[in-house]
Amino acid sequence: MNALIEEVRHSPLLWLLVFVPVVIVAAHVVPEAHTLLFVLAVIAIVPLASLLSHATEAVAERTGDAVGGLLNATLGNLTELIIAVAALRAGEYMLVKASIAGAIVTNALFMLGASLLLGGLKHHVQEYNRAGGRLHSALLLMATIALLSPSAVADLNFPGMEAAVHRLSAALAVLLIVAYGLSLLFSLRTHKELFASGEHGEAGGPALPIAVAVPTLLAVTVLVALVSEIFVESVQKAAETLGMTPAFVGFIVVALVGAAAEMAVAFSAARRDRLDMSVSIALGSASQIALFVAPVLVLLSYVAGPKPMDLQFWPGAVTMVMIAAVVASFVTNGGRSAWFVGALLLCIYAIFAMTLYMVPPGSHGPV
Repeated sequence: MNALIEEVRHSPLLWLLVFVPVVIVAAHVVPEAHTLLFVLAVIAIVPLASLLSHATEAVAERTGDAVGGLLNATLGNLTELIIAVAALRAGEYMLVKASIAGAIVTNALFMLGASLLLGGLKHHVQEYNRAGGRLHSALLLMATIALLSPSAVADLNFPGMEAAVHRLSAALAVLLIVAYGLSLLFSLRTHKELFASGEHGEAGGPALPIAVAVPTLLAVTVLVALVSEIFVESVQKAAETLGMTPAFVGFIVVALVGAAAEMAVAFSAARRDRLDMSVSIALGSASQIALFVAPVLVLLSYVAGPKPMDLQFWPGAVTMVMIAAVVASFVTNGGRSAWFVGALLLCIYAIFAMTLYMVPPGSHGPV
C-alpha cells in the first residue's frame, strides 16, 4: 500500500483521482446536469486509466514487450468494453458502432502516430520488430472485410434481409473470435520467436510490487465500470449541448477516453525507445477491438440489449477503418521510424475527426 501511495504522490496526473468520488456523488445529487457529469466523468477516467497503466506495466515488466503489449492492450480495452456494454444495455447502437470503429482508427492512427512522434522527438531514428505490425495489420484488413460483408448483403434488398444480416453478423462474430484465438496461438506459442523484442531501450522507473499491482487492477476496473456508466448516461445529452454529432462522440470522444490507459503506456515506452511495446499496444489493441471486442458485443446484444446488434456499419466508418489498416500496414512494414512518420498519421486522424464533426447528425446510415 505504501508503494501505491508513493506512486500517487509523485505523479501529478494521479492527483485527479479526487474527481472519482466527486463524479459518483454528483451523479446522485444532480443527475440532470448532463454536461457537468460528462466533463467530470472524462476527468475521472483519465487518472483511473493512468493508474491502470501503472499497475499493468508492473505486471508487463515480468513478461517481455510482446506479451506485455498484449496485456496492456487487453486490460486497456477493458475500458472500451465496459463503456460499450453500458451503451449496449441502453440501446445506443449508433454510439456502440461508432465507438468500435473509432477505437480501431484511434489506436491504429492516433496512438501509433503519437507514439512515433514522441519517440522520434527524443531519438533520431527508432527501430522495432516489424513482424508484429505485419500480423496486426493483416488481422485488421481481414476484420474490415468482415465489416463490409453485412453492408453488401443489406444492399441486395431481398425479403428477410434484416434477419439474414443478423445471422451473418453472428456467424462473422464467431469466426472473428476464432481468428483472434489463432493469432494468439501463432504469436505467443508456435512462432513466438518471430515477435521477440530487440535488446534496446531504457528501463522505466521503479514499478509497483506485483502484490500491489494485481489488487490495484481489480479495484480500478470496478471504479472504471462505475464512472463509465455515468459517462454513457450523460454523453448524449452533453454532446447535443456541445454541438457534437453521435458519430463524433462515439468515434472520437469515447475512443480517446477509452484508450487513455493504453496511450499512457505506449507513449512512455516510445520515449524510452521501446517502440516494440508501443507498436504492439497500438496495433494489438486495434486488432483486438476488431476481432474480439466487436464480436463479443454482437453476441452480448442477444442477451443484454433491447434487440440483436449487427455488424452493418455506415460506409464512412468502414472506409476509415480500411484506410487506417492499410496505412498502419504501410508504415510498420520497414521496422524503422522517425518523428515525421508519426506526424503524418496524426494528420490523417485529424482529417477523419474534422469530417465527422462537420457532417450533420442522422447522415451516417443505419444503426
